[in-house]
Amino acid sequence: MSEIAIIGAGAWGTGLAIVLGRKGTHRVRLWAHETDVCESITQKKVNERFLPGREIPSAVSATNDLATTLANVQILVSVMPSQHCRELFIRMRPLIPNHTLIVSATKGLEEGSLQRMTEVIADVLDDRVGTAAPGRPGEPSSPQRCIGALSGPSFALEVARGDPTAITIASQNETLLQTVQQEFSDPAFRVYRNPDVVGVELGGALKNIIAIAAGICDGLGLGHNSIAALITRGLAEMTRLVVACGGRAETMAGLAGLGDLVLTCTGGLSRNRSVGVELGRGCKLPEIVAGMHGMVAEGIFTTTAAVGLARARRVEMPITEQMHAILHEGKSPREAIHELMTRSGKSEH
Repeated sequence: MSEIAIIGAGAWGTGLAIVLGRKGTHRVRLWAHETDVCESITQKKVNERFLPGREIPSAVSATNDLATTLANVQILVSVMPSQHCRELFIRMRPLIPNHTLIVSATKGLEEGSLQRMTEVIADVLDDRVGTAAPGRPGEPSSPQRCIGALSGPSFALEVARGDPTAITIASQNETLLQTVQQEFSDPAFRVYRNPDVVGVELGGALKNIIAIAAGICDGLGLGHNSIAALITRGLAEMTRLVVACGGRAETMAGLAGLGDLVLTCTGGLSRNRSVGVELGRGCKLPEIVAGMHGMVAEGIFTTTAAVGLARARRVEMPITEQMHAILHEGKSPREAIHELMTRSGKSEH
């Protein structure tokens, strides 16, 4: 039996726990910050707060004790909100066995550092992804940490109920790629391999920004033409930043790029799109966030980091810039769309 720890018992963390628990070949320990979530899963085998109505397999146990969660863990899956990633890995660092494979399933960027989640994790663990940290003179180097990123079009509710889903695991470590593909895949959950960690992570983070824009279009009563244009041009600016950061353009044509972008921009289960819908209807961001009852729309935080990253790389991202102005500077959604539509003429490619 494989020992798997999932850090973060929101909807997506719980959905992954259900996928892994239903195989019957894993012992899955799900760490939750919230005491009521642990009690709900332990007593009722349901996460009533974040994923109600979806039974959790008996192979999954819940706890809010990190030491218990990480004891002898072989695969660690981090699914916490991006802004809590560094803090939690600092707490977990002395508890994570050296052989553990680490998989980040968080789709966001850290605001202050502008780092992707695998970069944050590697930074905390004093390793670089794919390299070993040097030891002191006369001591062996510390063991190499195997870190990867899991992303793709995957609403937690649909994953939990067994709808066919395809996602991507990205790493430059072949052992991690093959292990995660084998351990996570089942007839309803297909995992593809990709060596492009930069592209897969940035795709998963940046699409949330475009999804907020898509929701704004819907909230303003705009039609399919507008959404189609937004998705297409959003993909173009996502790709520009991915390439500027060392990722591959073709990754943006895959599951972690176009696939996740289309899902999040058009699906009614998208929290980021829902935030945009309310903004388009005239609601203010603080009241929208207050109404989410603890759930997180990563695009709100990612927009600030993406703007900073784009400026650092000298990449033009007009949709992202306008979303930042709406979210954090109080700009009118209609004014933002007007500015996007009246920019100087460009070549499409």
